[in-house]
Amino acid sequence: MTTLQGGDVVLENVHFRHCSKWSAQLQLSDGTELLFCVACAVEMMEAEDISSVRKSFALSTVSGILKSSPGALRELLLQDHRVALHLIATLLGMLQTVENPITLEKTDQVLVQLLSEFRNDLSFHFVLDEIQKQVNTGLSVKRSLPTFSFLGNLVKAVPEVAHSLVTQYVPLLDHLCSALLHPDEALKTSLVYVWLQLLEAPGGTAAQFLSTATRERLCVLLLQTFDSAGSEKLIRNCAGLLWQLVKQSAAVSLLMNGPGAPFLCHENQDSLANNSQILTPNQEQQLADHCPLPLLLKKLLLSGDEILQEISAKCIAAILVHSPSQYSSFFIKANLPGFLFERLSSGSSEMLLWSIYSCLVLLTEDQLFFSQCHSVYGIESLVRSLKQSLLLTNLEVPQQGFLLLTEILERQPPGLHLFPSGSGFAVVAEVVSAGVSSPSLQVATQAVCAAAALFRLNHQSRPVQYKELEMLVKGITDRFPELLLCPQGHQRNTGNLGKSDLRSKTSKSTGFLLQAMICFQAACRLAEECASQPALMENPFTAPHKHSDAPDSVQSLCRCLLHLCDSVWIPTTLRMCEFSPNAEILQYLYSILSFQFSLFPTLKAVFAKKLASSGFIRLSVEHKSLLCAGNRNPDLNASCCGFLQTLSMTLISLSDPRFDCYHDFEEVENLLARNLPSLCCHPSDWPSLFCEYQESRSGQYCLVMVLYLALQEGDRLLPDQTVFSSVLWLLQSVQEQGGLMPRLVLRSALYLLAVTQDKSPTLDRVALNNISKALSSQSFRSLYFHHPALLHFICGYNQLAEKFGALVLGLWLTEQTHHTEEEQGSVVMQKKGEDQEQPEEGRRVQHPDTETKELLALVQKFPNVTLILLDMVSSREAPLLERALGVLEFILQHRQERTAELCLKLGPALLQALQQISVESMSQGQGSNAQAVSSLPVLLKLLCATLTADPPSPPLYANMEEIHFKLLYHVSSIVGILKPWNAESLLPAFNYLHCCLSLSPAHRTDRAVSMLLSNGGLMDQLQAVISSAPTLPPSACPPLALQCSGHLLLSSLITLQRAHSAQVCKSISWSLDTAVHRLLLQKRNTESLLLVSCLRLLQALLDADLTSPVVLLDSGPGLVGSQPLEIEDGALYPLGFKGAMGLLNALSAFILQKHEVLLRASINCLRSLLGFLKRKNLTTAMYAVCHPWTRFLLHCLLSSGESCFLHPAILLLITLLLQHNSSAVLWEPDLRHVIESVEKKGVKELSWEAAQTLSLLLKQIQMTALPTTEECRLRVARMIETLELQTTDEICDLTPPSGIVYVGDVLICMADFSLTAA
Repeated sequence: MTTLQGGDVVLENVHFRHCSKWSAQLQLSDGTELLFCVACAVEMMEAEDISSVRKSFALSTVSGILKSSPGALRELLLQDHRVALHLIATLLGMLQTVENPITLEKTDQVLVQLLSEFRNDLSFHFVLDEIQKQVNTGLSVKRSLPTFSFLGNLVKAVPEVAHSLVTQYVPLLDHLCSALLHPDEALKTSLVYVWLQLLEAPGGTAAQFLSTATRERLCVLLLQTFDSAGSEKLIRNCAGLLWQLVKQSAAVSLLMNGPGAPFLCHENQDSLANNSQILTPNQEQQLADHCPLPLLLKKLLLSGDEILQEISAKCIAAILVHSPSQYSSFFIKANLPGFLFERLSSGSSEMLLWSIYSCLVLLTEDQLFFSQCHSVYGIESLVRSLKQSLLLTNLEVPQQGFLLLTEILERQPPGLHLFPSGSGFAVVAEVVSAGVSSPSLQVATQAVCAAAALFRLNHQSRPVQYKELEMLVKGITDRFPELLLCPQGHQRNTGNLGKSDLRSKTSKSTGFLLQAMICFQAACRLAEECASQPALMENPFTAPHKHSDAPDSVQSLCRCLLHLCDSVWIPTTLRMCEFSPNAEILQYLYSILSFQFSLFPTLKAVFAKKLASSGFIRLSVEHKSLLCAGNRNPDLNASCCGFLQTLSMTLISLSDPRFDCYHDFEEVENLLARNLPSLCCHPSDWPSLFCEYQESRSGQYCLVMVLYLALQEGDRLLPDQTVFSSVLWLLQSVQEQGGLMPRLVLRSALYLLAVTQDKSPTLDRVALNNISKALSSQSFRSLYFHHPALLHFICGYNQLAEKFGALVLGLWLTEQTHHTEEEQGSVVMQKKGEDQEQPEEGRRVQHPDTETKELLALVQKFPNVTLILLDMVSSREAPLLERALGVLEFILQHRQERTAELCLKLGPALLQALQQISVESMSQGQGSNAQAVSSLPVLLKLLCATLTADPPSPPLYANMEEIHFKLLYHVSSIVGILKPWNAESLLPAFNYLHCCLSLSPAHRTDRAVSMLLSNGGLMDQLQAVISSAPTLPPSACPPLALQCSGHLLLSSLITLQRAHSAQVCKSISWSLDTAVHRLLLQKRNTESLLLVSCLRLLQALLDADLTSPVVLLDSGPGLVGSQPLEIEDGALYPLGFKGAMGLLNALSAFILQKHEVLLRASINCLRSLLGFLKRKNLTTAMYAVCHPWTRFLLHCLLSSGESCFLHPAILLLITLLLQHNSSAVLWEPDLRHVIESVEKKGVKELSWEAAQTLSLLLKQIQMTALPTTEECRLRVARMIETLELQTTDEICDLTPPSGIVYVGDVLICMADFSLTAA
């Protein structure tokens, strides 16, 4: 009997017979000690009278000992291996005899533990031999079931047994196969479990050494067992075994390619149930005739068990991995893809999702998958599952899901649309955007791959969802800041990342950037395709007036792509490739850049300029030399060449828009296309290519074009001296061979020579001859480019200047500036340094444009350019004359050191031109030859420009016997034959004649005035100009400027005729009544300049007492009243008393206006009027100066502030009133206020003219009997003494107002309006 004391495993009635070596005091896991006797344990198990419960208890104790005291029981048993084997045999026998399931379970457990403890081949072989003996004895199902279960557990616990079983016990394996035909599912479950553990054994040795015949039988029998399985455990074991088998190519071939006969009938199964012997060959053949695997896997997918669904998907994937093209059709025809997509929408297991994704990825390799519309059916389920997978912790799941989406999008036939509606496309775009934003860069990279496939045209809905596309591109771009793209040696702020982590993150970042570039390229291609199809350009549901700016338009997408490319993608890619260029990434970069030129045509020019000025020509050339030399990276080379050609042709079209010769552009385009692919050397090696002798010069021409385009945007690929010498050598070589360079290449070579000349040696005669021949081979206009360097290059060498100087200057002057909108007419000068305020209206102040400034610099460097300009003035067409005139005018005004020299050169040239015009006009009739006088306005304006030179140029008018008098003669002669309406020529002619008379010294003007007054044609022109009534409509009147200039010329003629008593051939009629009426009543509607000229004419007439033979004055009742005349009217005829008072009132009003030139003209006219009245009628003169209105006028002026009453004109007005004994001027407060203001300001602060008029006023005060005190008289005397002692060097402005200035279009001699003249 077994003792119950303390749980010892001993038999009291036999234990005393056993040797003590088989006993040991052992300890359980709970600390309990017990006595264990091996011999007692064996006898206990063999005894039939001991109950199963006690045997089970003893087995539990043994199991506890094996667990708690490893090795203790092994030491006891190994004292004699026969005892150990006897114990094992006893336990194996119990598996056949014991019926209690608990005892069977404990027996199985102890056996597995013992064998695991022993781990020696002897015990393993003993067990296998015993099992084979039991199988051979023909055990029943009930007896063999525990043995097979034990065998499975043993193989699982001790993997070494699997190898021995497969290699040494083939008959046993055959029985394990044959037994699968038994209908008992419990037995099948045990058998399948054994096979499962065999094939699952670590290392795969068992599966590897399994014989082909056994494997074939196993595969066939497994399919039959699987198909008829009903219990859940059997199904799971079959599924597990199938998973292990499909890992083997041989097994997959057997499972998928077996014949298709039906399974064995139920009668065969019944016979097998009655006789469990080995199958006959005929029976096995029947089983091999059918292959139900796809249907079995479909059943698993339909089950509610996610584990089985997962195994099913894994099995499908494993089968397809071996040969997708061979096996995928079986599953597709069985509609497995549809069931897999259904499981996607219902499954939540990470492993299940991953398995289904993997399976579907492999199925997409078969076109049948798409032709049967499985992709269309399952796309919604896929998108929903992707959205859920992004929430999982296992990031491999969404990565595999996006891989599946990518495969579907890439392989989907164009005719089958996945997203017919905009909402469907928006959903998938949203999921892809979420994937791009995933924290895992690997998931994001795969999502970017899906985005690239989504950007295909056949996947776009109608209408195209441009807004979603734009958001997707922006989402990819937003990931760029976190990328780690720099090499390890150049990385900063990487935190605590180790080298391996840093390398891994850099690799992932590079992979993301590469896929992003592919995606961006796809987006650009899609935008280009949509832009070329009007039906896709815009959303038809958008209002028409919002199409251009709508966020869902192709324009918006193109604008977004261009902006992101410029601001983010280009800098990021260049930063990554700065230290370690990646050929694949650069290939896509240059492809993307090429796309940008067509996305937004309106910004094409700006984008090209920015790329070129940022050094992209140099960058692409260097990348080609670094990565494409030796026929490496042909795709990168092609991408670089495409970009360079597109950029080059864009820049060429922008370099000179005036020339649009398709042949030239096509020639250069073909030249670049042929030679750019072979240009894979560094720029530093290019000079040697120029020096090589080449029968075909196309390669060298290509280098010239690249150098030209780069240098044009400020990128010097080679030093200037190297470029200069290389291009010069090329020109010389081509000329020696008698070749002809393409026009655009020659133009580019000329540009390179011109721009690089400053740092290069001076050219010799041979080089100049070669350049001259090359330039002569083409039309120079077609070679011209608008750059200052070309001017300096051509004009810097006499040999080139003689031949091409006039051409280059002519093209330069006719070029319209692109950055300013300056007036292209004559450039008008303003007197430099004058302190008088000129009227703002009508004044033209010179603002030279860029072309003029560059010409000025050229003239300063090469003075002979002036001769070319002079020749252009007399020989070119009108538009060119205007530009040449502007340059010469500016030189006369601002280049004082060359003014006299230029004027000396201008005189003979202008005289010759005028003589030619005069002769041609005379020979063809008066005024009949319009062509002859077409350049006359420009010549006359240039003559006027010589007069505006500051300081005045004496050679032009000091010697009246030479050129000046001849010029005056021809100008006056030409004026006489002009048509009256030719104001364009009459105005500068009148300006010139008037200013010549005013500037010439008094003793040199007698011949001039006599010659002019004897010219009847000139007098007729003056009559036509000044006789126009103010009541006539503007269209019938001469231009205002011409009337003013006519008045000024006539006033000069009146003054000089009176001075020299010159004869007059024809008098001019002028209505004095109309003039006074205009000044008095129409002054508000009359321009200030016309008022000034009228006053100047009246001044000259009043000085001549209104009786000049030059002008016959007409009076009227409005001035002198009716006949007979009153005494005053008769004395003042033809002005009359009323006219004198009216004129006086008008002058007072003009004085109050304080207009500078009008104020001067009014004061001077008032002085002449008072002198006329005093000479003709003293009473009227006194009445005029003592009138209350005069006092009011003076009071208003003195109350207007210091700047007003210290003005020279106001000081002169006070002086005039004192001279004529006016009672309107009072010492208190008028004169005292003036003196105190002067003392306060200081005499040194007064201008020259103010000082002179103040001196006249003070002297007049001394001569006038005013009620003043002695102190006042002393103050006046001291001030006069100060003014006399003050030298001119100490006065602020010493220069009297003189010279010539333009007021509007009228040339005015300031000496005519001087306030200090006697």
